[in-house]
Amino acid sequence: MTLPKTMRHADHGSGGGPEAIRIVEGPVPIPGAGQVLIKVAYAGVNRPDVAQRSGSYPPPKDASPILGLEVAGEVVAVGDGAARWKVGDAVCALVHGGGYADYVAVHSTHCLPIPEGWSLRDAASLPETFFTVWVNVFETGHLSAGESILIHGGSSGIGSTAIQLAKAFGATVYTTVGSADKAQFCLALGADHVINYREADFHAEVKRIAAPRGINMVLDYIGGDYLKKNVDLLGMDGRLIQLAFMQGREAMLDLGPILMRRVVITGSALRPRTTEQKAVIAQGLEARVWPLLAAGKIRSVVNAEFTLNEAAQAHRLMESSAHLGKIVLRIG
Repeated sequence: MTLPKTMRHADHGSGGGPEAIRIVEGPVPIPGAGQVLIKVAYAGVNRPDVAQRSGSYPPPKDASPILGLEVAGEVVAVGDGAARWKVGDAVCALVHGGGYADYVAVHSTHCLPIPEGWSLRDAASLPETFFTVWVNVFETGHLSAGESILIHGGSSGIGSTAIQLAKAFGATVYTTVGSADKAQFCLALGADHVINYREADFHAEVKRIAAPRGINMVLDYIGGDYLKKNVDLLGMDGRLIQLAFMQGREAMLDLGPILMRRVVITGSALRPRTTEQKAVIAQGLEARVWPLLAAGKIRSVVNAEFTLNEAAQAHRLMESSAHLGKIVLRIG
């Protein structure tokens, strides 16, 4: 296959609002050892993209400066040592930047086959959120059947993924949302208890429903004053998984409940993990989760589709938090 020398990709310059995004021409990446080159059909849009565009989340030094952390498309070139994949294979992949482009180079071990029955469009919405939820909730948090989890922002990409995975593995799911339509969306995904925080005190409601044992796990990216409330809701050996801090990174906390109830507080970011660590996450997903996708036990949550030229509009929707589930860009 003869590949072009140049491609379209998003550029956000020195950063700023959504209007900072421009579509420009640049060189097509050359896959290195262990990498494949993917002709991108669709790219997922995620909050880290918005943070990077605004200038608050600079990419790692070894990452592409181009926005985009997940894609689906066709393998068009294979580097040395990328033995599993061949030209023509359809894959979805977690990428280290570079997704908002016609082509992206990615380590072969971070690619996964398109789940049976799934389109490239829907598969592009999988890697970033599924890698994140799987490693945090299941590999780090060890959520198991019969336990309970509180997921803040259940209608988000992370939230909608976490609801479905937690239910698929036998957990009771509590979630918070900010509107009636988001509540219905989460209930349709399988959530057991949905609290609209604009109409009720989520802390009081969850505490009442989960009494007397409390919650086994909280998945949170709000931070700020949610920290104290989250810890108070956890029962014995409870786990708080902190993924971000949209309302602030500092908060006061009474250490007593952590000591008395053996509470574990942990957090992580996916992007800085090593190539090897991400490969292990991919292996777990393919073995444990991909069969659920193929069987229809977990469904696509793509809510909105834009073209690459409309990337700024996609970011505006993400920042508004009005979407239900995932947002994707059509590239090819």
